[in-house]
Amino acid sequence: MAAELQIAPIHADEFEELLPLIAAYQRFYEVEEIDEERNRTFFRRFLAPSEDGLLLGARREGELVGYACLYWHFSSLEAVESVLMNDLYVTEEARGQGVGRVLIEATAEVARERGVPFVEWSTAPDNHTAQRLYDSTGAERSEWFSYELRVDA
Repeated sequence: MAAELQIAPIHADEFEELLPLIAAYQRFYEVEEIDEERNRTFFRRFLAPSEDGLLLGARREGELVGYACLYWHFSSLEAVESVLMNDLYVTEEARGQGVGRVLIEATAEVARERGVPFVEWSTAPDNHTAQRLYDSTGAERSEWFSYELRVDA
């Protein structure tokens, strides 16, 4: 089924169609207050072409069934740019059909095109479905622990 997928950057004329998937991704991770206007403003910066990153959309028969949000990122340890796949989301109806894997492969291709040596991402410790997919790609789990420090701005 993955062969039916078309993966391409999201452009301005498709952006509004993406917003419900972004909100669904946020609900999946139990974001309490989803603000569509804030999402619109924040994610618009990743429309192709962008200095900040890229939104990749996965379509099947013209319908958007998944997306990946990539950030251009940096590794000071290796003194190189990297690609951070900050979001990977597939609609419930399309899960288990290879969409996530194809989005990961497309992300790796974006990194190759940019001359970037690696892609990095993370997932919640209890997202075992995603971990099975990630483990099956040949990606290696990082030995690093992630921390977050909330600061009131």
